[in-house]
Amino acid sequence: MAPDPTGVHQLAVNILDANSLLAAFGALGILVVLFAETGLLVGFFLPGDSLLFTAGLLCTTSKNGVHLNLGAVLVCAAVGALLGAQVGYLIGLKGGKALLTRTNNKHLLAGADRAEEILAKYGYAKAIVLARFIPVVRTVLNPMAGALNVPVKTFTLWQVVGGLLWSVGVTMAGYALGSSIPDIDKYLLPIIGLIVVVSVIPIGLELMRSRKSSASAE
Repeated sequence: MAPDPTGVHQLAVNILDANSLLAAFGALGILVVLFAETGLLVGFFLPGDSLLFTAGLLCTTSKNGVHLNLGAVLVCAAVGALLGAQVGYLIGLKGGKALLTRTNNKHLLAGADRAEEILAKYGYAKAIVLARFIPVVRTVLNPMAGALNVPVKTFTLWQVVGGLLWSVGVTMAGYALGSSIPDIDKYLLPIIGLIVVVSVIPIGLELMRSRKSSASAE
């Protein structure tokens, strides 16, 4: 029997491409990706922002046969973001800073330094909420908060606030755009590309900032 070409294509999933992830796994893929990005240090490279925005768009239109249910998307996004952050905190609480110092990844190390700086500068509440909107930092701040013994009640309260603002807010921004522009599926790829660019701007700014800090310290 000849192989099913559809099955082959379904296996070829690009985990860095939001549209590919959503086409393969739907709303459940959002839960898994956000959990990994916010709860596991290995998920720092995953496309959380573009995934949420694209999912919101795909609740209003269909691209390559992919159409998502807004309710399912919002639930999966919230569960993934909140559960991931709490697991990340517990990992940091149990393992401490050793988990971060063992890695040689410069992005993670820079993110850890920035996360600690944000906690010290803004205080627990504002830092935990703010970190949700900064790629890489939202991955490392949760274990960093655990390692620094941020009170569990304080962390849980503000990670829920920040997690809902981020996951629901970015998803609804995509949904609002899709609802306001007729035939938006014609422009979906350029829009997704723009969101990817916008989502990496904070990373670029953080890298520039860290380089300036290193240069001034020399």
